[in-house]
Amino acid sequence: MFKKTTTLIVITLVTLLNTSCVKAQKTPNVIIILTDDQGYGDFSIHGNPVIKTPNIDKLGNGATRFTDFHVAPMCTPSRSQLMTGQDAMRNGAINVSSGRSLIDPSLSTMADVFKKEGYATGIFGKWHLGDNYPFRPEDRGFDEAIWFPSSHINSVADYWDNDYFDDFYNHNGKRERFNGYCTDVFTDEAISWMKKKKEASEPFFTFLPFNASHWPPYVPNKYRDPARKALEANPAILERFKTEKMHSYYGTDLKEAMVTFLAMGLNIDENVGKVMGFLEANGLDDNTIVIFMTDNGSSFGRHYYNAGMKGGKQQLFEGGHRVPLFIKGPEAIVGKPAVFDDLTHIQDLLPTLASVIGVKELPHAMDGVDLLPLMKKEINKLDDRMLVINFTKTPQKVLFPEQDNPDNAAAPKKDRGAVLWKKWRFLHNKTLYDVSKDPHQDTDIAAENPKIVDAMRNHLNTWWDDVKDDAAKIHRIVIGSHKENPMMLTACDWYNIFVDQQKQVRKGDKKSGKWHVVVDQAGTYEFELRRWPVESGYGLNDAVPATKVTDGILIPGVSFPIASAKIMVGDQEQSIKIDPTDKSARFTFEVKAGETSIYTLFEDAQGKRIVGAYYLYVNRTSSK
Repeated sequence: MFKKTTTLIVITLVTLLNTSCVKAQKTPNVIIILTDDQGYGDFSIHGNPVIKTPNIDKLGNGATRFTDFHVAPMCTPSRSQLMTGQDAMRNGAINVSSGRSLIDPSLSTMADVFKKEGYATGIFGKWHLGDNYPFRPEDRGFDEAIWFPSSHINSVADYWDNDYFDDFYNHNGKRERFNGYCTDVFTDEAISWMKKKKEASEPFFTFLPFNASHWPPYVPNKYRDPARKALEANPAILERFKTEKMHSYYGTDLKEAMVTFLAMGLNIDENVGKVMGFLEANGLDDNTIVIFMTDNGSSFGRHYYNAGMKGGKQQLFEGGHRVPLFIKGPEAIVGKPAVFDDLTHIQDLLPTLASVIGVKELPHAMDGVDLLPLMKKEINKLDDRMLVINFTKTPQKVLFPEQDNPDNAAAPKKDRGAVLWKKWRFLHNKTLYDVSKDPHQDTDIAAENPKIVDAMRNHLNTWWDDVKDDAAKIHRIVIGSHKENPMMLTACDWYNIFVDQQKQVRKGDKKSGKWHVVVDQAGTYEFELRRWPVESGYGLNDAVPATKVTDGILIPGVSFPIASAKIMVGDQEQSIKIDPTDKSARFTFEVKAGETSIYTLFEDAQGKRIVGAYYLYVNRTSSK
């Protein structure tokens, strides 16, 4: 009897284990590939006449495609909407810097949702939703995080002089060097991680947000030759370059800037092919959902090919926010490949994927809708809907906090948005376009359509009343927590002040701003003010030479005549004199727990302010 019972127990356990393994294997893996600064027209699947993107085309041709899919016109708002399923003005991350790129800590992210369902979660690339606790990817649901801070490689918060090649990235809370070109590194690390998860029979959610094709214009040179040949085969485009001007952000040589942008695209396409090849070679392609899209409109589309649209990155015209969305996966889960022209938005992806993996209850209210019934042909069309695109821009001309005002470009405003309804586009609470008849948005028809304007304006007013309080909230970095102590704060998070590029640090932009923080624990805190980051080795008054990097030259850095340093922590203030050889200015404060702000200044011998500390190192040395 004992022997039979034991045998039965063993058989039952084996059966349960096998059932569990089968269930785990049937749980679909999910990969989201998000590229930076590419738009709808930057792929040959959408008729690009210059460049070929065969791997992305193959992915798109075998996927469900949404042709009226919209994001925000800038990086951070799109990413925040993807991660939360909410409008940027509601979730709080509405700007690329200026202390406004932080998702409300009370919200769950897409990674949290997957993790709760038993998924391994990994991010490899650009996060751009906070550099410090509690906003880092490892704080927001990602088990494995290889990423760089702020908006781009070579931002103020990034490792000094990172240049896309053999760079230092943040790896689960520590800086680590990775050899290779950035896009290749992120792809290879993602594949390596996914392979481990496959071997462990763990379902995985992989977020692969490439920083390319974002500035600075660095790329392996082998991609430039085919890009240049492809561009030179289009003389009509080259002729346009003779009269068009390029923003100084990219340089003055439009042709060479365009070549580099296209070369980055070729490298991206190659890496998309690498991901798809990995899935096929490892038997994962029939149980993995792959999503491909871009984070805003093209930086270059308006200069060469924009699929008939006006505008690009940072603009409310269609070319600023209509981008590709491809969803490829098992037909039993996501339906057969099809093309939909329904009006869709990036915040639809979280509720859609939650539906795919069987989430019973969403963690918070969503502005997005579940697209799965449409994809599986359970419904013919989405319900009629109006969408609002609203974001804020960089406050280039604000230098110090007292110059801030309600018209600051970083401050949320109702009239800085667009309302989308069917094929109507209502911009800036003023102009109306019908993109079905006027895809380039050349003719304002608001006067001829007062009822349409009234309906869309009423929607905008109602929407704004609903989100304006959330949009006005300050989300604070936490200092003194065991989760991140010591820590580095940077000018990227000065509230309503824009200093985001190492180029600005080298030029010496004469600005300063406040960090709004929460003190986690009362105690003794050391604050170290620096003009240059620790790893650079430079002192407060040092000039920096022009620096040759792998694919370019970084501009020289100016010297400041710093004679004293000042810091204000809440209502406490200290100042000290600076020796010309000092590398930093150090202060010690007894600080209470709770909300406060930090403000720093370097001054000259006459006591005139020069600039704030671009880098502030904070260390809680004891608790009370």
